[in-house]
Amino acid sequence: MKAVVDGVRKDIRAVWFENGRTVMIDQRELPAKLVIVSFEDHRDVAEAIRNMTTRGAPSIGATAAYGMCLAALNGEDIQQAASEIKAARPTAYDLFHAVDWMVERLGTGQDPVAAADEYAQTTVDKCRLIGKYGGELIEDGMKLMTHCNAGALATVDVGTALAPMRAAHDAGKDFFVYVSETRPRLQGMQLTAWELGQEGIEHRIIPDGASAYYMSQGVDFIITGADRIAANGDFANKIGTFDKAIAAKHFGIPFYVAAPVSTFDPAMKDGKGIVIEQRSQDEVNVVAGHRIAPEGSKALNPAFDVTPAELVTGFITEKGILKPSEIGIMRD
Repeated sequence: MKAVVDGVRKDIRAVWFENGRTVMIDQRELPAKLVIVSFEDHRDVAEAIRNMTTRGAPSIGATAAYGMCLAALNGEDIQQAASEIKAARPTAYDLFHAVDWMVERLGTGQDPVAAADEYAQTTVDKCRLIGKYGGELIEDGMKLMTHCNAGALATVDVGTALAPMRAAHDAGKDFFVYVSETRPRLQGMQLTAWELGQEGIEHRIIPDGASAYYMSQGVDFIITGADRIAANGDFANKIGTFDKAIAAKHFGIPFYVAAPVSTFDPAMKDGKGIVIEQRSQDEVNVVAGHRIAPEGSKALNPAFDVTPAELVTGFITEKGILKPSEIGIMRD
């Protein structure tokens, strides 16, 4: 992705490995400032996943791979490290996929750094293909809508939902993006808007509750990322995605999900089995260090919801655009 670092506009990734440390953008600090943090212990990497220093399913996967790399370099018990990293967050399938991928390669004696770099680069390569296929859907003058952040920050580089936008923009297409704020952590307002601004893509931030209104005024299609996709096409994504899919169905607006194959969980029969992470109520009740809810009022804070496959027009993957009924093709 493009970003201004120390006054210079340059390409940067969300997470990488350098000088024996796992290095990443602290996404909690954006958009106010670009802060780079690094870790030399896999337990600290697991905590960075847990506290959302890094986030987004593919980036979580790459971060987990680099965490496993550290465990191997530090002579830690690999199975114990795998368990500790997997426990960081329960919903994103890429986390589990990446850890298992690393365990397999470390078991064959592959160099830990080379294995983790390979995993991260494969993620980026998949996202470029997602951009290629999805970018063909975007035409001049279109109005798109997205939710949460499924850009380069969430995917090491390029993005999933934002990859088609980057590809279309690079091809000279002129279009517009509605970016929902994505309460309570505001990943849309703080991260997606920041990425689109860095790329020069025209957009406007809207309150989550305004999505249906703007759909009624004309939206050509909606595109989101995903954190886990079940075998039948039900998928988990940031809370508020299900609302948008229902409204899109009402207005006849195509609803696309962009995700690499690593986000598909073939062992998960349907969305009913997806574990939904419940986060602290302080993310809802406390803003800028000040409690805004009445004393005694408690909050519920699910991080994700599950959207049924019947509301999905297609999945944009590195293997092409697939209908929910075609997901099985990826296992052939």
